[in-house]
Amino acid sequence: QIQLVESGGGVVQPGGSLRLSCAASGLILAAYSVGWFRQDPGKEREAVSCITSSGGRTNYLDSVKGRFTASRDNAKNTVYLQLSSLKPEDTAVYYCAATNKYCSGYGCYRPGLYDYWGQGTQVTVSS
Repeated sequence: QIQLVESGGGVVQPGGSLRLSCAASGLILAAYSVGWFRQDPGKEREAVSCITSSGGRTNYLDSVKGRFTASRDNAKNTVYLQLSSLKPEDTAVYYCAATNKYCSGYGCYRPGLYDYWGQGTQVTVSS
């Protein structure tokens, strides 16, 4: 059974940091491009970041560039999203998703590209 499990969310003050994890079972995550998405109630889901399978190239939503960093640990079959300098507008449920279809750059931001999704982890930024 293929599963993606996110963890690491929580409540943090503005300016704080969190590290989200996306741990995979049933597939070798190194062979997949992984996207991070977020959704706040009443808003559309938006792509935040992606890290490709080949070369581990990363792309970021403009509003998170310089603050969020995606990375991989293939030995742990896990992808991470480091969130820093968090702002209240970053509050949302964050999801990871995996695809073995080719994508590059912002083409990796299409939700329909992804075959597997995690259950989400809540990030709340509040003073």
